[in-house]
Amino acid sequence: MTTDAVPTTPHLAATDAPELAVAPHTTFVSLRGGGRPGTEAFHRAKQTVRAVARALPAERRVPGAEDVVEILYRYPEGSAPVGIADFYWVNPLEDLRYRVLAQVAPATTDGELAAAADGADVELYTLPARLVVQVLHHGPFADERRTLADLGSFAADHGLRRVGDHHEIHLDPFTASTPQDHLRTILRDPVGR
Repeated sequence: MTTDAVPTTPHLAATDAPELAVAPHTTFVSLRGGGRPGTEAFHRAKQTVRAVARALPAERRVPGAEDVVEILYRYPEGSAPVGIADFYWVNPLEDLRYRVLAQVAPATTDGELAAAADGADVELYTLPARLVVQVLHHGPFADERRTLADLGSFAADHGLRRVGDHHEIHLDPFTASTPQDHLRTILRDPVGR
């Protein structure tokens, strides 16, 4: 499938209905982890990447992304295959591997990152422009099953399947105790034939 006729989406944008888009090339502060989302280690990783991104020089911060934290999820090699609709319900969540991300300017250097990191074990990470299916999920994470089912059906209707890490973009800051009723999360999966 060529992406010529598919619009490029702004990185922090998605519609309430599943859509096909080209996600732009994007650079991040990144920290790797594993296990069930929502643990103390998971929330610590979110705090770390956000703090490091905020400690960068002002010209390396991305306006509008200051409170946004993103997660790339995958299962280790040898896990049962999962698609878009069943991503969280086939393998044990304890097996998840994740990369917590905070967007930064593409010109950010390793030296700038090291100075801002203050010893934190972070790295720069880049996602290339890629064809994705995406949708904006509203509300609790536990309700993502329906939204991912719709996204998976949309991809299947277009003859597409997931070909990379599942991507969640948390547009609203949250902690373990934040009520989830009004949270907005972009659910995005890279796709191919």
